[in-house]
Amino acid sequence: MQSKNIFLCLFFIIFSFKTAVAQTYEKKIDSLIFTGFGNKNEPGGTFLIAKKGKILYRKAFGKANLELDINMTPENVFQIGSMTKQFTAVAVLMLEQQGKLRVNDPVSKYIKDYPSGDKITIHHLLTHTSGIKDFTKMKALSTIAQKEMKPEMMVDFFKNEPVDFAPGEKFEYNNSGYVVLGYIIELVSGQTYEDFIKKNIFEKAGMAHSYYASDRQLIPKRAYGYHQKEYGFVNKTVISFSVPFSSGSLMSTVDDMLKWQQALNQNILLNEVETKKAFQKYKLNSGEEFTYGYGWHLKEIDGIPDREHGGSIFGFKSMGVYIPSEDIYVIGLSSCDCHSPTEIVRNMAKMTLQTVKK
Repeated sequence: MQSKNIFLCLFFIIFSFKTAVAQTYEKKIDSLIFTGFGNKNEPGGTFLIAKKGKILYRKAFGKANLELDINMTPENVFQIGSMTKQFTAVAVLMLEQQGKLRVNDPVSKYIKDYPSGDKITIHHLLTHTSGIKDFTKMKALSTIAQKEMKPEMMVDFFKNEPVDFAPGEKFEYNNSGYVVLGYIIELVSGQTYEDFIKKNIFEKAGMAHSYYASDRQLIPKRAYGYHQKEYGFVNKTVISFSVPFSSGSLMSTVDDMLKWQQALNQNILLNEVETKKAFQKYKLNSGEEFTYGYGWHLKEIDGIPDREHGGSIFGFKSMGVYIPSEDIYVIGLSSCDCHSPTEIVRNMAKMTLQTVKK
């Protein structure tokens, strides 16, 4: 009887200790998020932390809709901007896995009239080393921003611009390269980019609340996007999502983004060989290594390798960090481009690393 009481006491002490640690951890994460999302009456965000697929933290802050005074929830759907590039890169690798293309293929194999397309490869597009002009830096962008553009039209918009450097000479983040990739995905698969992503990624990964962005489609639990002006908040600028296309036009939730990460971990979408291609560092023509794979920045937090990427599109910002060695995933989505989750998410990942190592 006495040994049973001792066991119960020990169990209670351990349980109480773990509860106290969890509460302290939660408060520390809250305080990090409050540095950018502390006003409950402003556009908000959602944040999630998971380790080995188990959710450690999942909360929403601020408003999902200012006009209707609706609070944000963890289930709200956001535009994820350039985190779209992860999906585009994986779609390309899926097509390679199916034997329909190779990452070392020249662009001219698929787009015959692309200038210097015999020297630019799919690999160059994936790694931002192609040197082609980034359409987001072109003054003429405003003339097409609200037009419905077919992928071929988008490619035609920038393809004849002077290149910034020879393929493989430099790493320079480039949205145009990922638009060309989206067009190639359509040419090779015979499907629209939207359909390919939906059927081959969203459905396979169980991402039921992820979409190709639309301002007209009814999207349950949509978070509305905002800009901040000197006089207050305004609704986001309207653009045609056919312009950012495969470089930045997807929508998702924190829960679906965790499913995405798990699908990658479990090789549901890609085999190990193709997965490795996405997450390895590559070299420039000079032999210098740079810190980008296919759709992910490959950096470090506290000296520990991570995979990360952010996104920014009118009215929204996003950031995701994955630490492979600890299987930690952190994602933050913001419904105002005035509130960036980038450093907050990186600090959340850092704090989680420090906590699990204690």
